[in-house]
Amino acid sequence: MNIAQYTVKLFRQMGIQRIWGITGDSLNGLTDSLRADGEIEWIGVRHEEVAAFAAGAEAEISGQLAVCAGSCGPGNMHLINGLYNCFRNNVPVLAIAADIPSSELGTHYFQETDPKQLFAGCSIFCEKITTPDQMPQVMETAIRQAILKQSVSVIILPGDVALKPMPKNSVIKWQPPEPASIEPCMQSIKLAADILNGLEKVTLLCGAGCKGAHDAVIALAEKLNAPIVHALRGKEFVEYDNPYDVGMTGLIGFESGYQAMDNADALLLLGTGFPYRHFYPQGTKIIQIDRAPEAIGRHTQVELGIVSEVVPALKALIPQIHKKSDDEFLQWCQEHYQSSREKLDAQAATKPKSKRIHPQTLASLISKKAADNAIFTCDVGTPTLWSARYIQTNGKRRLIGSFNHGSMANALAQAIGAQMLDRQRQVIAFCGDGGFSMLMGDLLTLQPYQLPIKIAVLNNSSLGFVDLEMKSAGFVSDATTLKNPSFAAIASACGIHSHTVNIPAELPDCIFWPIVNTYSAQP
Repeated sequence: MNIAQYTVKLFRQMGIQRIWGITGDSLNGLTDSLRADGEIEWIGVRHEEVAAFAAGAEAEISGQLAVCAGSCGPGNMHLINGLYNCFRNNVPVLAIAADIPSSELGTHYFQETDPKQLFAGCSIFCEKITTPDQMPQVMETAIRQAILKQSVSVIILPGDVALKPMPKNSVIKWQPPEPASIEPCMQSIKLAADILNGLEKVTLLCGAGCKGAHDAVIALAEKLNAPIVHALRGKEFVEYDNPYDVGMTGLIGFESGYQAMDNADALLLLGTGFPYRHFYPQGTKIIQIDRAPEAIGRHTQVELGIVSEVVPALKALIPQIHKKSDDEFLQWCQEHYQSSREKLDAQAATKPKSKRIHPQTLASLISKKAADNAIFTCDVGTPTLWSARYIQTNGKRRLIGSFNHGSMANALAQAIGAQMLDRQRQVIAFCGDGGFSMLMGDLLTLQPYQLPIKIAVLNNSSLGFVDLEMKSAGFVSDATTLKNPSFAAIASACGIHSHTVNIPAELPDCIFWPIVNTYSAQP
């Protein structure tokens, strides 16, 4: 049994169902072993960047390790952008980076690169296998690191090394690792309680680290009469069924979210890496709870940092909090939010005589028509803006994107990864014309794998958000202008049902065109 065959058998025992990538001669050992094994599906995409984005989406939705692969040289390099997104989203992904024949290293051979240096910035583990004697320890270590640290591991595997026999008596001894729960220091919890009990106006800012902590966050807010602001990645976990919600903060957030933070005496950061320093209040006591020690105080100075998962920290903190009777600050924040929400909803309303489709209207209608457990993916820029403001969450829906890495072209690729997990679950890609056209070739992936993804493309004929940023900064340029083709015609050529909507009145009936067992795109 060679290294490639052993790897496939290990993956099968782990429960890996698919590997994303584009094959190449340096990957022959792996792909042939997959063919011979017959249990794990090779998903051949049209661009390795899509493979990495799709694997990341699979990992984010399933909570399990996902695997992608790239052939030597350019194939590796095409993975990098998608892997950076996985790395910054803290999702468990293993990338197999094939390499040139080991005998040719250092000779400026065809497609030669230095994969270990290339992947260093987007992985927590990156090692090259140069001899079978490194197996299985290096492979198992990479997998465990990805799972336990919820991040990216990279195995660099020269094509000839993959075909070398494993050490004698090699057996698979795989046991799924269980991530440890990080508990808080009780002395720090007592200090946090003292600060919060001693101040009247407290605001919570919640991020992706609040996944699974919805009820505990609400319980704390109830005791503190505290408004709850969310960062973008916290939206799907805390916004729904939340009487203390006052919206999002940040560049694409609500004024009400900013004001709730800026006017607080104390700000409690819960599982958020919100990076924009100028949105943090000045002169406010800030407490931060985060499972990652390196996150404490990274973007603003804190009065107190507590390294812990959010749920155990709040379970320890809530009993020590005195119930506040004064809700004046909370009411003020809620009134501010209600006013902001009404203005946003008014922008989404279809005007009787309007001849233009406003993106707010489209996003609002998509949210209303989508299934209760739909998965939404959104490109960066204006699709993220409208998704943040108009896609309604309910605890079953998911909203994923490139919210930390900020890459274009993520929405379609992530939708492919999410839909592959469950073809019966509704998956909606909310794309910009710039992002969609960048990796548009993977429309060709949908039909062979029978993926019923819904795609909405905002045809702005520009890099819309960049254009807004330039104008707000006083720059006038036509560099953001795009001359677009008919995306509907391109989709149709790929065997995908498509429709172009130009009249607002036609929009409600065209969203999720009622075609059974076919593909639906809404350029």
